[in-house]
Amino acid sequence: MSFMLVINGQNRSFEKLTSSSSLAHLIAEMNLKGDRIAVELNGAIIQRDRWNDTSIASGDRLEVVHFVGGGLSI
Repeated sequence: MSFMLVINGQNRSFEKLTSSSSLAHLIAEMNLKGDRIAVELNGAIIQRDRWNDTSIASGDRLEVVHFVGGGLSI
């Protein structure tokens, strides 16, 4: 049975995640760089130092925001 999440408005299925998976497991499964993203889980922003202790459940809604560097050099 696949693990279903809604990420940035898109339904996603994860075969390797289970009911004991943490937010950190999801970040690793998605191959994201943790120092370059912010994560909102079911409407609450989850601090990076809590990702290992934050459980996720099938059906959860997440928003993942990537930080992008840049700007104007003068």
